[in-house]
Amino acid sequence: MLLKYFYDDKLAQASYLVGCPANGEALVIDPARDVQPYLDAAEHHGLRITRVVETHIHADYASGAHELAYQTGSTLYLSGHQPEDHPELAYDFADDVDVECVTDGDVITMGSVRLDVIHTPGHTPEHLVLLLTDSDKEQPVGIFTGDCLFVGDMGRPDLLEQSLHVADTQEAGARQQFANMQKLSGMADYLQLWPGHGAGSACGKALGAMPSTTLGYEKLVSPAFQFDDETAFADWLLSDQPEVPHYFGQMKKINRVGPQLLHELDTPLHLDKGDFELARDGGELIIDARSSDEYVKAHMPGTLHVPKTTDRFSTYAGWYIDYDAPVYVLAEKSDLPRLIKELRAIGVDNIPGCFTPEVISGSVETVSRVSVDEATTLVRDGAVILDVRNTNERHDQYIPGSIHIPMGQIPERIDELPRDRLIITQCGSGIRSMVVTSILKNHGFDVANLEGGIDAWIEEGRALEQV
Repeated sequence: MLLKYFYDDKLAQASYLVGCPANGEALVIDPARDVQPYLDAAEHHGLRITRVVETHIHADYASGAHELAYQTGSTLYLSGHQPEDHPELAYDFADDVDVECVTDGDVITMGSVRLDVIHTPGHTPEHLVLLLTDSDKEQPVGIFTGDCLFVGDMGRPDLLEQSLHVADTQEAGARQQFANMQKLSGMADYLQLWPGHGAGSACGKALGAMPSTTLGYEKLVSPAFQFDDETAFADWLLSDQPEVPHYFGQMKKINRVGPQLLHELDTPLHLDKGDFELARDGGELIIDARSSDEYVKAHMPGTLHVPKTTDRFSTYAGWYIDYDAPVYVLAEKSDLPRLIKELRAIGVDNIPGCFTPEVISGSVETVSRVSVDEATTLVRDGAVILDVRNTNERHDQYIPGSIHIPMGQIPERIDELPRDRLIITQCGSGIRSMVVTSILKNHGFDVANLEGGIDAWIEEGRALEQV
């Protein structure tokens, strides 16, 4: 049996290829939308992908299950567990791929590979984990846990309520996760554990960075396994979860029916200065994805700055994207294919065109960056520091006197900010605050960015407070 691990650093998302060299077949679990790495790996090992399996309807990226099943002619295995009170949340794939629904106790076989299906509702109602066995062995080797159990954490149960506004689901989901923890506690310690996400994912609050672990190790060290009281566990699991990116709700809608096939999408056109002005003046979203060093020196007013240098480009952009409206990207020509690919990874398919830096001319604007010393002086003179980090980061430590609004909430809470004072944006290192700086500039605020963020503040030995 062959096991291959794939990881997307940008989305902290893991997927897996399991192969049976004896019969030349392979299956893929939770594929990303860009399916080429799986096709290449299968070809390299002389395998043919015949099965694609999803653990659940994903909220943080556009699934590649539809794409991979279509390209390979594979059978697509999806959860057959439908939420009793919300059938609109269940899978509803088109008939252009062969779909087989599986439920608790079903078995997926492929040569020497056996996957036992275990229903684990909690993170989502339909969620499955998959117990892997090499069929010539008596004991299973490990578990693909999807978003049920991570390294050092369990999957958050509040996404339906937070992203799709399905009332009264997070408390029930937390208690279901407690039942899943108990179920997993009764399984063998030696089982390897292969989760669907790693550190940086918003599908949990404290995911570990290791790509895998063992169930026995998690029983010893993970906070999730230290509870014997359901209510205490639920309170712990629901507390301090990071803000849910706005695009998560759209991902649930896209993935329940399957994202549009990539060959059906239009290639973005390379547009000129006149097209730029038409798009901007028409209120369209234009993402300036150049580096922050380039953006602060000169940029066109009205653009959203999300730097290409961040490893969270799609996540940060996803906070502000209207999926019913077109999105344009401004970047160096050599960077555009990667940036478009990263936007496609979160289901942003309406990208009619792109711009290169040649459109930046005429009435350009600049941005001020201030050091810790400068910020301290400006605050004494009446400026206010705006902390745009997540709530759990704020709880750990914050700059005294600063205002807190998480970056994704800025557009809807912008009226809470004073217009008669300089606003100094601040995050952890200065990247997210640059994104917010561009938003505030577009709304007419006097704004500067704290260079280096709270990290620089700490390095300078300045005072901090805790919630």
